[in-house]
Amino acid sequence: MGQANGRKSIFITGAASGMGRETALLFAREGWFVGAFDVQADLLKALEAEIGAANGLFQLLDVTDREAYRAAVGAFAAATGGKLDVLFNNAGIGRGGPYEDMSWDDVMAVINVNFVAVLSGIHLALPLLKATPGSLCFSTSSSSATFGMAGIAVYSATKHAVKGFTEALSIEMKAHGVRVADTLPGLIDTPLLPDTAKAAAPKEGMWRLVPARAVAEAVWGAYHTDKIHWYVPPELHDFDTQATAAPEAIRDAMAASGGILGGAENE
Repeated sequence: MGQANGRKSIFITGAASGMGRETALLFAREGWFVGAFDVQADLLKALEAEIGAANGLFQLLDVTDREAYRAAVGAFAAATGGKLDVLFNNAGIGRGGPYEDMSWDDVMAVINVNFVAVLSGIHLALPLLKATPGSLCFSTSSSSATFGMAGIAVYSATKHAVKGFTEALSIEMKAHGVRVADTLPGLIDTPLLPDTAKAAAPKEGMWRLVPARAVAEAVWGAYHTDKIHWYVPPELHDFDTQATAAPEAIRDAMAASGGILGGAENE
């Protein structure tokens, strides 16, 4: 197990692939100590080989297991001297289809991974964040938190919850000097996004396919600024504004287009 030895540090869930992996690689290149946590053992080992065992802590973690999460935070604290510059709550799953057709187990799995685990992880890591000047609590929300999207209703609901929780904590944590922000990714080119969705993505506009590195760059940018919401791509901000101002128009447009104007894929 590596030791931070005074380096800045980042704790990433869902770190073994996609956006989490790109974030781990970017911060490692910048000289940070990386805590990489995931349920994918082989991919986690590959990430460790690329970054180097001395430059991070690489551990299996089911974010829905609170005691395992507590142990992971404890191990990270032992490696960093009780400091944490960035917590990146990125782990998530996407199970969709019409809500009426979803099993209750799938409904609860999405809620437990995408939202309850975010609550749990932040709750456990707050003492470290509060002990670290200039720290950032950063979470993965989604473009589906701009307006609820048919076909991924529960996923969308969890991402709305992450966005709202981010905004609330951004106020509460100011007293402790902890910044709180999130990213709202659109269509991100990761292994989790089906090839059919990648092929169907437009070449331009807010629903174009964006590389996972763009989200990693958003995390990096968030650490160096005070902005709350990071839209990837940036045009999604305009869609969020439109959805707030005229939700009926967005609803009708989505219904006319078959239910989904775009989508989100993360982790």
